[in-house]
Amino acid sequence: MSVAVVLFTSDLRLHDNPVLRSALRDADRVVPLFVRDDAVHRAGFDAPNRLAFLADCLADLDAGLRRRGGRLILRRGEVAAEVRRVAVETGARSVHMAAGVSRYAARREQELREALAGTGCGTRVHDAVVTALPPGRVVPTGRDHFAVFTPYFRRWEAAGMRGTLTAPRAVPVPDGVAGEPLPARDDVEGVSPGLAAGGEEAGRKLVASWLNGAVADYVEGHDDLAGDATSRLSPHLHFGTVSAAELAHRAREKGGPGAEAFVRQLAWRDFHHQVLAARPDASWSDYRPRHDRWRHDEDEITAWRTGRTGFPLVDAAMRQLAHEGWMHNRGRMLAASFLTKTLYVDWRVGARHFLDLLVDGDVANNQLNWQWVAGTGTDTRPNRVLNPVIQGKRFDARGDYVRRWVPELAELDGAAIHEPWKLQGLDRARLEYPDPVVDLAEARARFEHARGLD
Repeated sequence: MSVAVVLFTSDLRLHDNPVLRSALRDADRVVPLFVRDDAVHRAGFDAPNRLAFLADCLADLDAGLRRRGGRLILRRGEVAAEVRRVAVETGARSVHMAAGVSRYAARREQELREALAGTGCGTRVHDAVVTALPPGRVVPTGRDHFAVFTPYFRRWEAAGMRGTLTAPRAVPVPDGVAGEPLPARDDVEGVSPGLAAGGEEAGRKLVASWLNGAVADYVEGHDDLAGDATSRLSPHLHFGTVSAAELAHRAREKGGPGAEAFVRQLAWRDFHHQVLAARPDASWSDYRPRHDRWRHDEDEITAWRTGRTGFPLVDAAMRQLAHEGWMHNRGRMLAASFLTKTLYVDWRVGARHFLDLLVDGDVANNQLNWQWVAGTGTDTRPNRVLNPVIQGKRFDARGDYVRRWVPELAELDGAAIHEPWKLQGLDRARLEYPDPVVDLAEARARFEHARGLD
């Protein structure tokens, strides 16, 4: 009897999973394995919201495997050491896993190859599992990655994407492989009260609902903060309970301007992964240094983190993040612009806070989106500043989003709610809402001076 190990990482699904399918072709029995990595804990990346969502995903994956005659094996420790133990215990001749792009993923793969050396067990790393197209699939002439999205997207659209795979009917697992009990969401402390449910079943239901409904209005509605008309699939893409390739295929089959615009967002996700694959240092170093001498005012940073800046739209976005572990993309852009350009605080401060709370927080998309907004990344207009008053009037004209998340202002109308100076004449003690932490005109002048634009 031949055995292969399936090391699940960011691909916690049975549908359209090339890793699992390849292992099943490769051996008579497979060991579906997930390792809770001690290195993730040491790095402080195991934020409560992601741990809770992960618990849902693992429970759902185990249930799906059991319906197919298998089960999920959970181990805890160093990934390479635990995989080696399982491979030796079962006599496995191959370990299959999805390719990643971060420094952590590259180190994990290298350590795994070294740990398996001399055991007779090989390592097979599969591309286009986490992303729709693998990083490096499309590159400009003479370079290892695209630094600008639009030319990347043209090549991405023209590239052939792999076909999708059905879920296997059976997953035979060798007897006697020991594992730990699966974690439970209820055991995780500090979880955002509005955190969504995880798991492949929830993800696939969300995909069906999205493609059969709101995606048709995505062009008109994706920036409507109160309308909440985005897919909310980013956590499922992050954990791999939904396949990016399958999602792109299904959206293209659906057709229409909304579906096309949504596919473009999937391409943005791939774009950031290919940048990080080529420049792993961009996770914490400026992709394009601007020689910023960032400010660090702890009171202002605290006001930003807690949604008490005195700018209602910024505060609403930050409170949504705290409550749901998720934030509307327009809110993310505005909150990031306010911190990095209005307060002129280092983007890494904001990126770390987002990683502490975002259920979909991954290094490629979180860090590189922060750099894009801060002007140290791939934005072709690095010095643009998003004005929270203008943004509010444009994307929350009636103030419904602000009233939802900043109940202190619930009695105000849409015109007043986005203009902090109009709030100054009101009884702020009664409203319990703070004065603005900064004057927008002065802040913009400070930023332009710092970037040498004055």
